[in-house]
Amino acid sequence: MAIPRVSTCIDLCRALAWLPAEVYVDSPRATPAELARFHDPAYIEALIETERSQRPPAAVRRRFNIGRDGNPIFPELFRRPATACGGSILGARLVRDGGVAYNPAGGTHHGRPDRASGFCYLNDPVLAILALLDGGLQRVLYLDVDAHHGDGVQAAFAEDGRVLTVSVHETGRWPMPAAGREGGLATGEAPSGSAADRAGGMARNLPVPRGFNDSEMAFLLDAAILPLAEAFEPEAVVLQCGADALEEDPLSRLSLSNLALWRVVGATKDMASRLLVLGGGGYNPWSVGRCWAGVWATLNGFDVPDRVPAAGEAVLRGVTWRHSRGRRPPDHWFTTLADRPRPGPIRPEVRAVAGAVLVPKGGL
Repeated sequence: MAIPRVSTCIDLCRALAWLPAEVYVDSPRATPAELARFHDPAYIEALIETERSQRPPAAVRRRFNIGRDGNPIFPELFRRPATACGGSILGARLVRDGGVAYNPAGGTHHGRPDRASGFCYLNDPVLAILALLDGGLQRVLYLDVDAHHGDGVQAAFAEDGRVLTVSVHETGRWPMPAAGREGGLATGEAPSGSAADRAGGMARNLPVPRGFNDSEMAFLLDAAILPLAEAFEPEAVVLQCGADALEEDPLSRLSLSNLALWRVVGATKDMASRLLVLGGGGYNPWSVGRCWAGVWATLNGFDVPDRVPAAGEAVLRGVTWRHSRGRRPPDHWFTTLADRPRPGPIRPEVRAVAGAVLVPKGGL
């Protein structure tokens, strides 16, 4: 998250005159009391103290998974995730009576009540969903199109009939098979994130193979996601729109264009009268910033220009990335928002997971 993701998205939207002051709200920082709606107070205190000291004792590292297992210690260890949570909670409150809110800084979907997981220290999607439920809603759909399985959100609502979690993610990407803490491999349960994994009944998982293309995403949307939404009849939708499933992302092996994700965003607008869109993964600043700016355009019905104006190009040319792909970026990363379509065959394994999630096994 050291790469400029949210700032690039916001700066692009402003450069294209898509973000007038009256629709932009600064995120508050969630208070410890607000975070304790889901997270263990002892864990919250450990995050605060670790941010202060930057040197937690070994016992704190082990107990809360801080500074280990891919959860590094950094200066804003508490403030950054707490502010993302504040934005998602506020977004949920803003849409309680209808409407759309977008928090690209949100989407930290791996966080657990009492420990960090997958570089997610707090779980803002869970807190946003709880805010919607606390407001009296009874049916919330959580849709996750990040390349990684939305395991933290699934676990939080596994047996809550008010929340259906649907995750489209790369097979075997997360959690890694060797980790498998929630995978159930030792107990005979379905591996975490597999098509057979329904947690307590209110989860549906669509694991997809490497090279997952635009045609396959469109197929899953029409053949699985929309039918699940129609059957569930949600009063609100929370969409985690991570951008790491894009072909240019270094941390997955999927091959979507941003057009495929924009189509999903457009479809969610018709699922319920309340929509909260969150960010998530994405580790190429150009592909993430361009994608998330297009998400905002899709939510508002703005036309995406064939070429960004000079102000937008200046934003994109001002981005730096120390990854090898950032040394000589292709010119279209500076001059366009929309990717070229990336169609392809719809493979048998993709058709199989679409059918698997629609087979009744309780829950819906």
